[in-house]
Amino acid sequence: MTAVVPLPRGPYTPRSTPLDLPPGAGTPSSRTVFSAAHVVADPYADIAPDDPAAVDWESTLAFRRHLWAHGLGVAEAMDTAQRGMGLDWAGAAELIRRSAAEAKAMGGRIACGVGTDQLPGGPAPTLAEVTAAYEEQLALAEEHGVQPILMASRALVRAARGPEDYLATYAHLLRQASEPVILHWLGPMFDPALEGYWGSTDLDEATDTFLKVIAEHPDKVDGIKISLLDAAREIDVRRRLPGGVRCYTGDDFNYPELIAGDERGFSHALLGIFDPLGPLAAHAVRVLDTGDVAGFRALLDPTVELSRHLFQRPTRFYKTGVVFLAWLAGHQDHFTMVGGLQSARSLPHLATAYELADGLGLFPDPDLAAHRMRALLAVHGGAR
Repeated sequence: MTAVVPLPRGPYTPRSTPLDLPPGAGTPSSRTVFSAAHVVADPYADIAPDDPAAVDWESTLAFRRHLWAHGLGVAEAMDTAQRGMGLDWAGAAELIRRSAAEAKAMGGRIACGVGTDQLPGGPAPTLAEVTAAYEEQLALAEEHGVQPILMASRALVRAARGPEDYLATYAHLLRQASEPVILHWLGPMFDPALEGYWGSTDLDEATDTFLKVIAEHPDKVDGIKISLLDAAREIDVRRRLPGGVRCYTGDDFNYPELIAGDERGFSHALLGIFDPLGPLAAHAVRVLDTGDVAGFRALLDPTVELSRHLFQRPTRFYKTGVVFLAWLAGHQDHFTMVGGLQSARSLPHLATAYELADGLGLFPDPDLAAHRMRALLAVHGGAR
């Protein structure tokens, strides 16, 4: 029996058996499901937090193989991979190249984030510079045969004067795209620099601009990913999409109900929380494939407490909890993050994440997870 773990709010007795969810059960068929995957840092790199990221490539790719083996697609080089929070464009480009090759070798589904993060800070760029940056990244994705995800751009927020500049920029990019792309609307809770995206801080006005982009180019939009943590708005947008354009939920607070859907439709998924929930999430959607909505909800509803905990404000630091759980689960040998982001959450926050994840049976080896949790407590002087 696993020994008690002295968590900050009191002794905790870990779960003794994990969920039995072996790989190889197949890809969900009723929903397209992507996990936005994290990167694994090289803990022995002698670098400063603001230096270019040093990535442990083998561990990073091994985690993607884990997701593919359980039937999930991988959303690569997204905010979960610390784009703009430790991983620069050079690192992201290398990540895309390597993951694309790995996906091809395994037959795994992959889509990759395309943005403008190679642009320097300082004075606001011109719209032409923003467009050229997007084009450079779009070309790389297409060169390596991966589906592009047009990410929200901090640089475009600084360059645009109003909704018309967003419409013109996206129209230009969509005309150039050789295959349908996924559009990504990331809210300011994930990145404060994206406040006022689509040309307005009024979400109704921003939504109208977003939908106009899609309505004018439906043949070039495979789907949209909405990360606003607002289920009602996502449902409204979903119902207003042109036929054939998918809605990929990015709502890490309300994903079970959005994926289950209603009589008027449902959301597919592209979620950061499906990084730690990968095997369980894939299994739940396969249950949904059979038409068993109640069974799907019974599996996935209990995970929402963990997700809401990891994504609590400041929401952008959810990556710390995601990587922490990957370490406890044995997917990597350390809890070091690019940019030093392992320091972004408190010890009590991490302890609660451990307790919730263990209660769900997410750790393949509960003894290993408990041992590592104790080690972290000891390093921080919290073991009793």
